[in-house]
Amino acid sequence: MKANEFRNMNLTELNTELHSLLRAQFGLRMQLATQQISNPNQLKKVRRDIARVKTIITQKNNEL
Repeated sequence: MKANEFRNMNLTELNTELHSLLRAQFGLRMQLATQQISNPNQLKKVRRDIARVKTIITQKNNEL
């Protein structure tokens, strides 16, 4: 997702999205460990999305 899409979400939606991204990252890491991953670039995209969400959560918390 793009950062603009994350900025339009509220904090509860962002926390839910972060939780689902962390679960997706775990699944991809397990696939990587067992060499069943079809697209290794997915791991990079998920990792960057996690960083985007965490950054936006921090920004929103500082605004309050």
